[in-house]
Amino acid sequence: MATVLVAYGSSEGQTETVAERIVEVLETEGLDATLVDLKRRSGAFEPATVDSIVVGASIHAGSHQQYVADFVRDHRSTLNRCPSAFFSLSLSAASEDAEAQATADDLLEEFLEETGWNPDGTLAVAGALKYSEYGFFKRFVMRWIGGRASGDTDTSRDYEYTDWDEVESFARQFATLIRTDA
Repeated sequence: MATVLVAYGSSEGQTETVAERIVEVLETEGLDATLVDLKRRSGAFEPATVDSIVVGASIHAGSHQQYVADFVRDHRSTLNRCPSAFFSLSLSAASEDAEAQATADDLLEEFLEETGWNPDGTLAVAGALKYSEYGFFKRFVMRWIGGRASGDTDTSRDYEYTDWDEVESFARQFATLIRTDA
């Protein structure tokens, strides 16, 4: 059975939720998937010991988590050698504005260029506004940004924009790639 490492960085938890769904789909597809939170990892795993790798990160203030970029740089040769994929969450990907969506794609490509990684698959997917998890200042800023984008500004609730069909399709396509590569 092919093994897959699904490693992620998450700030408010949506990237973790997406990574968990990817693991579920990969397991349904008959693969042995292991989920690793890159921020809290104990170092008990070694990417070179798995058959394939999926990495996920979210965009905040125009960049992905630094510790995810460090992980990719540290394991670039393994990531470029085995089947690999990258997913990037952002609110820009949720926008109906083509320019905002292009920004999400550009930030994904910038991450790959900066880290020297050439994954077999990528996905820019919408994240979530988790007002209930923000402190006062961040809630204020996110509400202001949401208002500028004609988005959701009711801070008494959270908003999830993730297209789960798109996430599941991404995971199934990666599973197919792994089986084809094996």
